Amino acid sequence: MRVLVIGSGGREHALLVGLSADPSVTSLHVAPGNAGTAALATNHAVDVASSEAVVSLAAEVDAELVVIGPEVPLVLGVADALRTAGFATFGPSAAAAQIEGSKAFAKDVMAAAGVRTAYSEIVDTPAHLDAALDRFGPTWVVKDDGLAAGKGVVVSPDRDAARAHAADLLELGHPVLLESFLDGPEVSLFCLVDGTDVVPLLPAQDHKRVGDGDRGPNTGGMGAYTPLPWLPDGVVEQIVDEVVRPVAAEMATRGTPFSGLLYAGLAIGPDGPAVVEFNCRFGDPETQAVLALLDSPLGEALHATATGALASLAPLRWRDGAAVTVVVAAEHYPASPRTGDPITGSDAEGVLHAGTAFGADGAVISSGGRVLSVVGTGADLGEARKQAYERLAGVKLAGAHHRSDIGLAALEGRITIPT
Repeated sequence: MRVLVIGSGGREHALLVGLSADPSVTSLHVAPGNAGTAALATNHAVDVASSEAVVSLAAEVDAELVVIGPEVPLVLGVADALRTAGFATFGPSAAAAQIEGSKAFAKDVMAAAGVRTAYSEIVDTPAHLDAALDRFGPTWVVKDDGLAAGKGVVVSPDRDAARAHAADLLELGHPVLLESFLDGPEVSLFCLVDGTDVVPLLPAQDHKRVGDGDRGPNTGGMGAYTPLPWLPDGVVEQIVDEVVRPVAAEMATRGTPFSGLLYAGLAIGPDGPAVVEFNCRFGDPETQAVLALLDSPLGEALHATATGALASLAPLRWRDGAAVTVVVAAEHYPASPRTGDPITGSDAEGVLHAGTAFGADGAVISSGGRVLSVVGTGADLGEARKQAYERLAGVKLAGAHHRSDIGLAALEGRITIPT
């Protein structure tokens, strides 16, 4: 099977690693890729937001499966164009991708499906902002209603900080979503979805804040781990039954069936799981950890989803143990990251590339904010953390920073579900 992967981040590198281990995959292509993906696949410099360019490339490489990683091409309808051209495509239609592209749309779907989530209001004009803020608190949650690459959210007990973020978004012409705060630890659950058929992957937990102890601004994700030792047995099945299946069924009823990876971000509170957000694709950096434990052929699972054959897919097999991924970020990230610096140690085992490129001399250099993901696995969370940080010690990038506590609270038993 000839596979084309769309995207350039650590998620796409992880997908390529998984696909390269599948005996049914005979050749790999990626657009645009990065310096790390070039070791596994042929990189193609293509504008992934252009349906015409992506379809042309799929035809050029005679792709038998196209896997779309990032949300932007999905929301823009690249998957629709590929399917129209006859390519098996892993990723939802533009209409179904609105589950991530519009938080207001997602809220409407959840309300119709009877899925628990935070109370929310949309504010689309500054004149209504203060009155709306007064209906929330003492912890304010302010989100960009559209795509924000994981960084359009402020969660704060400071009303002034919440107001300033909302005002900035409104000034840019972006509607703002205000939400009630959901208490409880968060879970990322990825599910393969083909209409109304649902197959969950391992649950993971992301670390969004830039600094240790969950301090500092939100980022696209600074690390993740799986599985979750604090999550009670049966909760994954509960999420599938009470959240993912009802949402998938409601979307199918609306004539916008979901096909691809539906990512449910949830808070596990005293009344059970409640949805924080949905994404329409694999999450980054959770994918890097989750796929490190997948023992089933990845290409087979993605192809079955893309071709409507998920119901006949054999149960997924998982390796025992745990996986941890730690993100290496460029200096000044998540503000304006410094780029163009040489990187050493990026070709080591367990190192996945995201914001990297080749310099004029052929050396690997930084080209984005989140530069690398370093993955460790082990018999348990402690061993996986140890391996990840040992591997990270061999990576050198001037000014880089990372969190030193990925998975640590879970390891030390400090994560509890409120009662």
